[in-house]
Amino acid sequence: MSTAEQQPEGTTSSTTGTTSDALLGPADIRELAAVLGVRPTKQKGQNFVIDANTVRRIVRTAEVRPDDVVVEVGPGLGSLTLALLEAADRVTAVEIDDVLAAALPATIEARMPQRKDRFALVHSDAMLVEELPGPAPTALVANLPYNVAVPVLLTMLDRFPTIERTLVMVQAEVADRLAAKPGNKVYGVPSVKANWYADVKRAGSIGRNVFWPAPNVDSGLVSLVRRAEPIRTSATKAEVFAVVDAAFAQRRKTLRAALAGWAGSAAGAEQALVAAGVSPQARGESLTVEEFAAIAEHKPAAERPAL
Repeated sequence: MSTAEQQPEGTTSSTTGTTSDALLGPADIRELAAVLGVRPTKQKGQNFVIDANTVRRIVRTAEVRPDDVVVEVGPGLGSLTLALLEAADRVTAVEIDDVLAAALPATIEARMPQRKDRFALVHSDAMLVEELPGPAPTALVANLPYNVAVPVLLTMLDRFPTIERTLVMVQAEVADRLAAKPGNKVYGVPSVKANWYADVKRAGSIGRNVFWPAPNVDSGLVSLVRRAEPIRTSATKAEVFAVVDAAFAQRRKTLRAALAGWAGSAAGAEQALVAAGVSPQARGESLTVEEFAAIAEHKPAAERPAL
């Protein structure tokens, strides 16, 4: 992800003493991309932000604090990275692209040398990252490629439980699904699984004209604040998610029918549902994550693997 515009919204950052002209402007972004031979591709889901106000808005909406250790996925040319470095204590960027990963440290050193020791780069696929350098992350802020947004988000939340607050920019449709509540027509697997970890809500909309190249869809901000207490259940996350996946694989069917394969039979599914206090005639789109957990707890014993 990248950004910015050269007219400062504010003056000097009280946290770092850096000025807003350290951020990348639209001309800077295109020049840097040209030097690197980078052409944003749909395959990689690359759309660089070229509006400084949008990046500052992301940092502000994420409520990044001076003591935060922020992990950013997909930093691209580095404009959000620079804005995060102005506000946070440390930033670790995870970048899969070879060219972008190689160039980012030099961009940080050139534009914000006084903060370079507060920056770390992990050159890897975020789906494969199991540990990060330095102190444990407290926040996740990212412009996620549309094609991998949900799996990357869920993987990061699962692997790094110290992440308390998350703000991601994703395709508007994905944002709606993540933040949907039971009963909403777009409520589904992403909604339930995200809610397993956090309280989720829409945090704003982003137009197409702040990107280069402009995507064919609008974007949305999603805020996730990790639950203070995990969901109380004797079932494992994997067991709960198995119920969720089964329920929405055939979302038009009643849960008695949709969970028949999971339970071993329709009768077994009904038994589990009744024991969990859920109507066998209900559909997955009406259930909370707590109700899915209750169902998982009552999977017929013969079918439930020993832990």
